[in-house]
Amino acid sequence: MEMNQPAGPNAIDENRHGMIGWPMDRVDGRLKVTGQAPYAYEVKEAARPAYGYLVEASIARGRISAIDSGAAERAPGVLLVMTHRNAPKQAAFGPIDMKDRFARAKPHLNDTRIEHYGEPVAFVVAESFEQARAAAGLVRVSYAADKGEYELKLNLAKAEKPKGGGGKEPDTQVGDFEGAFAAAPVKLDARYTTPFHIAAPMEPHASVAWWEGDRVVIHCASQLLESAQKCVANTLQIPPEKVRIVSRYVGGGFGNKLPIYGDTILAALASRELKRPVKCALTRQQMFHVTTHRSDTVQRLRIGATREGVITAIGHEAWSHSARFDNFYETSAECTRSLYAGANRMTRHRSVALDLPVSDSTRAPGEAVGMLALEGAMDELAHQLQIDPIALRMRNEPKLDPEQNVPYSTRQLVACMEDGARRFGWNRRQARPGQVREGRWLIGIGMSAAIRGNLLQPAKCKLQLGGDGVLTARMSMTDIGTGSYTVFTQIAAEMMGLPPDKVRMLLGDSDFPETSGSGGSWGAASSGSAVYLACEQLRAKLAQSAGIDPAQAVFAEGKITGGGKTATLAGLAGAAGVEAEGEIKPGEMDKKFSQNGFGANFAEVAVDTESGEIRLRRMLGVFAAGRILNAKLARSQAIGGMIWGVGSALHEEAVVDPRYGHFVNHDLAEYHVPVHADVPAIDAIFLPEVDDKTNPLKIKGVGELGISGAGAAIANAVFNACGVRIRDYPLTLDKVLAGLASRA
Repeated sequence: MEMNQPAGPNAIDENRHGMIGWPMDRVDGRLKVTGQAPYAYEVKEAARPAYGYLVEASIARGRISAIDSGAAERAPGVLLVMTHRNAPKQAAFGPIDMKDRFARAKPHLNDTRIEHYGEPVAFVVAESFEQARAAAGLVRVSYAADKGEYELKLNLAKAEKPKGGGGKEPDTQVGDFEGAFAAAPVKLDARYTTPFHIAAPMEPHASVAWWEGDRVVIHCASQLLESAQKCVANTLQIPPEKVRIVSRYVGGGFGNKLPIYGDTILAALASRELKRPVKCALTRQQMFHVTTHRSDTVQRLRIGATREGVITAIGHEAWSHSARFDNFYETSAECTRSLYAGANRMTRHRSVALDLPVSDSTRAPGEAVGMLALEGAMDELAHQLQIDPIALRMRNEPKLDPEQNVPYSTRQLVACMEDGARRFGWNRRQARPGQVREGRWLIGIGMSAAIRGNLLQPAKCKLQLGGDGVLTARMSMTDIGTGSYTVFTQIAAEMMGLPPDKVRMLLGDSDFPETSGSGGSWGAASSGSAVYLACEQLRAKLAQSAGIDPAQAVFAEGKITGGGKTATLAGLAGAAGVEAEGEIKPGEMDKKFSQNGFGANFAEVAVDTESGEIRLRRMLGVFAAGRILNAKLARSQAIGGMIWGVGSALHEEAVVDPRYGHFVNHDLAEYHVPVHADVPAIDAIFLPEVDDKTNPLKIKGVGELGISGAGAAIANAVFNACGVRIRDYPLTLDKVLAGLASRA
């Protein structure tokens, strides 16, 4: 099925059995908390594996001039030391313009060139992890270093218009932005910066690989199995069908596990050489350089408005970096294209090539950092105009998408703001900063809007109903901790009238029907629609077998009834069982309608006037994201995203040493993320919504909406508390103290 027209009434709408929306516990929860759900490093399907350990480059740009692996090769338990001298030849990196950038060839140890700090320069394999790690420390590498460039802010003059790597067009222009901005009675021109962010998933990247004849089997931590399969095949120069990728459980991804890395490629190569399984896990410190991160950004917001607060010109320019050999860029300005009205508009992205590890999608790419700037600028404009921030946003509510000039599929931003304001007590906010004090603490309230684009991707599902009445679904879809196993079980159980314990979800294997995996908040909509469509086909087959008109068929309690007839599903399946397949493809609806999730964030903070400390006291998010499949999981996703927003506002900042091009704080002891003490009362509410323009389930992506704009609500609350406007994230104590001193 292609999504070319709105979805009509269906069994999901009827929800006869109450499965849709039910806050059902995770079906894989017990396996996880009892340690029975094997993550990649814990897989025991192969024979006793050897263990690999990466040796990283200690320069950021240059080449290897000499390498001495002799001591490592003689170390106890060592089986192989792979370097550029003996590594099997692989395809060159790329091609750079490949549509699926995660399927590009990614060679390792192919030559002596060093492109970034931490790039693997050797791979030591031994009988135990400890032996491999100890021997890795014995590898001696000499380098001829070249001068590198590592700082975005110092190289903005070298920025270029990106070529691919972001999805949509990097620049847009509607009307005469420059002329309208120059003529506007009220102007805001603000520069915001955000730092490097690290995804830091709980589960480190890990792989175990072995060969079955000329076919490699790899268990790894991957969000996108088809892309991983093609990447390995393209790198090793073998057919894709000779690669099987398995990723049944993933301990967090956040975009960091969209690509695959040296642990996967080198484990596969070493396993082929040694003719035994090879296992490799990256250390937490290695992950900061071997895997991807979010680029830092520089953003300029220019908004022109009437004195009544009607926007007449809005411009958002964003600069980010890409690795010198890559083309990805952070799409920070895309959120500005659809959020607010304004006749004259401009968005522009520019990219600077630097000698740093690859930057790529990280936790709501684009919106997560773009809205830190946009929503901060809207708060600044509201203060400048002396208009309530919610009222300002309402005055600029568009009737059509202001750049695509098409209707919104649904848009409940105003409803989210109104509901949130009522719940949070927005009417108690003092418009003038610094008016509420509790001893040495100043108290403030802030808000922001939220928007996150909605996507539908191709996906397939295969169902099999057995004679025992158990329904089994197979998809290459992954579960990155978001609840895929659970929501798909609910969809199938509702459609087929089966209890959840009669549904089996088999996910995370590239041998299963292909999907687009988990990423971009498209997983539930895409793969869930495939499950739904496969159930539709199965219902039709069973109705035909039972001699019942499919339009009259009712599925409940493991039976089908209609037209005075009743049959059990198990009896209809028989010993041979019955199968059905479903497939979803994006169609014209995403062109005919602007599809987004919306929300509003509210935060209350306290600022210590003596130390500059910021304490979040409470936070609320109100969201509209289509039909909610599981109320508990959706709330958990939204709260998790909001906590990321807390981190973006107050904590997270990876720091590059400008002399050597490496992340100085490359572990979770020094790369700070929010902990329980940082996150007090926090809640998320979803407004009722059904969006028939998006997919047959009428749902939207939830996972990344929560982070979008959340950090800006905190920054705006800080300003309301103490009058200090910080445009350079994160909001650290020194910046608060400097602002307080300047105000004094």
